[in-house]
Amino acid sequence: MKPGTESQTAVMVAAARAAAHGKTPVAAFADPTALTLLPADARQRVERYLEGMPPKGLGERLQRRLLEGRIKMMVPRTVALDEAIRSAASRQLVILGAGLDGRAWRMPELADTIVFEVDHPDSQRRKRERAAALKLAARDLRFVPVDFTRDRLEDALAAAGHDPAQPTTWLWEGVVMYLDRADIEATLRVVQARSARGSRLAILYTSPSLLRKAVGLVLGLIGEPFRSAFSAGEMRSLIEGFGFSVLHDDDLASIATRLATDPSRLFKDVRLVSAELR
Repeated sequence: MKPGTESQTAVMVAAARAAAHGKTPVAAFADPTALTLLPADARQRVERYLEGMPPKGLGERLQRRLLEGRIKMMVPRTVALDEAIRSAASRQLVILGAGLDGRAWRMPELADTIVFEVDHPDSQRRKRERAAALKLAARDLRFVPVDFTRDRLEDALAAAGHDPAQPTTWLWEGVVMYLDRADIEATLRVVQARSARGSRLAILYTSPSLLRKAVGLVLGLIGEPFRSAFSAGEMRSLIEGFGFSVLHDDDLASIATRLATDPSRLFKDVRLVSAELR
């Protein structure tokens, strides 16, 4: 992410969710918040897509193709992570690298839950301005601005009122692949230290492959390259090293198949692991 700007991958994720809302045959998917949370230019592109307007020129035609590919990925990814949050039923939810996540406004299951959104101050500033138009579904929402070049995650969470004596669900969606191993482990140390028994951890990550390397190179062009990849066994070892036991670890293609939606080759390299501190 470039200084002073919000994450472009977060914008792409929210755009796909906005474009899929009300348009996918997967009944379990809905995100009525995504369009509101988008910056104006991205919102306009999605609205043109939803209205069936033809793309203007080669550039917009390419953006449209990429959006349609991301829609296929975001539907099963979102449904699976929503289910992980519901099954945990924790009174605290910490979203690490929250981006333009809308769960605090769209999930009625969070009515008794305090949501802590951790993200860079630049991203949060713009999101808060746009989110003012939405009605909160969670019991409370606490923004936790963290610039990892100068702030300590544990101090920021404590200042926001996170209670380490109570079980927490930790959601780490679409962030781990952009971090080095040392940064991943540093965050997991904080997660372990601030987790009571019964806390849950859900991580979206990528497996090593030539295809994922190619995608990472493309994302590097917008300043957000992939920096890590794990096999399922490597991720299990990593999580167990911090006291969590894996409940399940599925590739996105399998999740998409269960939802009776189209799995692509790319989905096999994206995985979702859920774990519990026992």
